[in-house]
Amino acid sequence: MNRLKKYFALSFAIIALTVYGVSAQSFAVVGERSAVSASVERQIFKKLISLPRYGVFDHITYQVNGGTVVLDGNVITLGTKSAAARVVKDIPGVTSVVNNIDELPLFSSDNRIRRQAYLTFVNRGPGQYFSTINPSVRIIVDSGRISLEGYVSSTSDSNLLNILAHGIPGVFEVSNNLIVGRDAHRQ
Repeated sequence: MNRLKKYFALSFAIIALTVYGVSAQSFAVVGERSAVSASVERQIFKKLISLPRYGVFDHITYQVNGGTVVLDGNVITLGTKSAAARVVKDIPGVTSVVNNIDELPLFSSDNRIRRQAYLTFVNRGPGQYFSTINPSVRIIVDSGRISLEGYVSSTSDSNLLNILAHGIPGVFEVSNNLIVGRDAHRQ
């Protein structure tokens, strides 16, 4: 009976060490993948915000799935869509780019709304979000509809920008997609 107990104890120990070893190895691989993914994401962010014509009226998002990067968003400046795909494709670790960025038409009424929204936000709202080359708030205008994208530090700033956007003549709809409490420049 004593031999049987030793056999079970030894078997249990071997199984436990084997399972623990596999688990630890799996966690190491997952951690390694996420570190690589985080590095690629930081590089993508830096490349996109440094595009020469990427401005306050453009908004590009991205998602990394292994070596594939999916780009989404809206831009008004011609060439920005293709430039975004080109700079992302050159990042080590990126094997393919799916470019779903929409190029918005340049309607004169939308251009007027863009100018009016920008001036209103800077002069009557929290203008600090628009004072840098790469503003943390983006103003997307498509056929009289405004979409506020990006990051603000407080709910009151988000609410104020939303109220001001609703007051711009010619605006049919406002989507407030602002994220509160996160800084876009710390990604």
